[in-house]
Amino acid sequence: MPTSHPLPEPDDALPLIRASELAQFSFCQRAWWLNTIKQIPPNNQAVLKHGTQIHHLHTRQVHSALRWRQASFFLLAGGGLLLSVTLFLYFLR
Repeated sequence: MPTSHPLPEPDDALPLIRASELAQFSFCQRAWWLNTIKQIPPNNQAVLKHGTQIHHLHTRQVHSALRWRQASFFLLAGGGLLLSVTLFLYFLR
């Protein structure tokens, strides 16, 4: 039987590193340093806002494509069922 080990309490002295910060750091370490450490916001706020809007549009398009895919599977299954019933009734007589 495994023993339960309590998790250590978080240390408030250590900074919380978010996934978005890791992504920013991996993309450009200088931009991360300026934004996170020096608290200097990026100059291209309009470009960043436009990029965020494009990402939201892409997300909506992906969700729409997934819904259409689900609908196509449903219609394909319904068509297969209808074909099966039709063939069954045809060969039954």
